[in-house]
Amino acid sequence: MARLKDTYKSEIVPAMMERFKYKNINMVPRLEKIVINMGLGEAKENPKAIDSAVEELTVITGQRPVVTIAKKSVANFKLREGMKIGCKVTLRGKRMFEFADRLLNIALPRVRDFRGVSPTSFDGRGNYTIGIKEQLIFPEIVYDKVDKARGMDITFVTTALSDEEAKELLAYLGMPFKKV
Repeated sequence: MARLKDTYKSEIVPAMMERFKYKNINMVPRLEKIVINMGLGEAKENPKAIDSAVEELTVITGQRPVVTIAKKSVANFKLREGMKIGCKVTLRGKRMFEFADRLLNIALPRVRDFRGVSPTSFDGRGNYTIGIKEQLIFPEIVYDKVDKARGMDITFVTTALSDEEAKELLAYLGMPFKKV
């Protein structure tokens, strides 16, 4: 954790200031938060799925997730307003840097046939989202206790004003982008 945060202050800030010609150190983009979201379609038929997803997300992040509920009823999905449909965690500060370090250096290299993450998953406002197909890439998860492989979305929220600035920041942090 300290490694990533210290790298940001000592190496990333000066490199970004030089690259984008920032006049003030406060203009340099920084990582604001990381949001991990697990959408659970099977929660309609199996309410226990929420409990196991919450437990797994707690183990992965070290923070208790919030259970998300449906805002609207959708007949085609057999979904009613107020049903539990997923869980999410927002990480900031020390936990955010610890999670980012574990994700980039331990979990992503464990993905089968991993060639890097997509360089086009930016939203136009400097935020980046990765979709992960199964939670088993995290070493904290015990394979025997997993009832079903569940995916998750991991969103890196930055203070960058453009996707180019955000991509450069994440690349300096160690995000393994695919070579295009």
